Amino acid sequence: MRWEGRRQSSNIQDMRGTRSRRTSGYSTRPRVRIPSGGRTVRAGGGGIGTIVILVILFFALRSCGIDPLEILAGGGSDPFGQGMPQTQTSAPTGTTRNDETTQFVATVLAETEDVWGGIFEANGKTYPEPVLVLFESQVSSACGFASAASGPFYCPNDSRLYLDVSFFDELSRRFKASGDFAQAYVVAHEVGHHVQNIIGVLPQFNKMRRTMSQAEANAMSVRVELQADCFAGIWGHYTAQKGLLETGDLQEALNAATQIGDDAIQRRTQGYVVPESFNHGTSAQRREWFNRGFESGKLSDCDTFNNPV
Repeated sequence: MRWEGRRQSSNIQDMRGTRSRRTSGYSTRPRVRIPSGGRTVRAGGGGIGTIVILVILFFALRSCGIDPLEILAGGGSDPFGQGMPQTQTSAPTGTTRNDETTQFVATVLAETEDVWGGIFEANGKTYPEPVLVLFESQVSSACGFASAASGPFYCPNDSRLYLDVSFFDELSRRFKASGDFAQAYVVAHEVGHHVQNIIGVLPQFNKMRRTMSQAEANAMSVRVELQADCFAGIWGHYTAQKGLLETGDLQEALNAATQIGDDAIQRRTQGYVVPESFNHGTSAQRREWFNRGFESGKLSDCDTFNNPV
């Protein structure tokens, strides 16, 4: 990826080198993240079928003034409904290291700002840029306390992305997914969750999961995660249009999507798969939905809620 010499985002908060303490009183609203191991979504009890849940989610969004079909529309009408907050996140504080990895992450974040800023502007809206927090080992967020073992995650409570850059080493060593565009995919996926938060998908999902069984919440979580993959693909589409991709970059991202599929992770860690526990999607699904966004660059092709996944 040709990223050197390009604009770097100022929305970086570097928490490395600081001691992060556990803080009480945090919301239990779940984090949304790239998985680094088998994980199931916690949810309350319930007996509603998954297909019914999908229908309920659709109408729940409609009742809040958010039309999922308009959210995912390719052009013309305003796809963001009335649910998009217009406030910007607070400015980052602290000193940011100037190492190559930090520069790379800041550049990728800037590229996502340009792409999503342009998409929102084309629909008469302002894109509220997220802050990306860099940390080491552990961090406290508005979604709770997390360690590096949790992997990169997005917290909808504070509209921040959290990344321990040592995950990039793990991505290459443990998951056999090396390359700068594979790393860029990780950042773009979490930004995809930020877009979902803005347009109302995450708030509705997090509200409705309280009445779902664990299996139902897992099934819906897969659709949420695959949409974030597709949104990451949209970013990749426009990045390619700028001429920033090099030979093999797309394959790096597709390989990363393959290696962090739920089935691949479970086979690697426990030797067998438990499909009902999947909450991010299989390798084939993650690869397919990233590629969909990459090939078309259209939000309409990222409707994971009204199409088979």
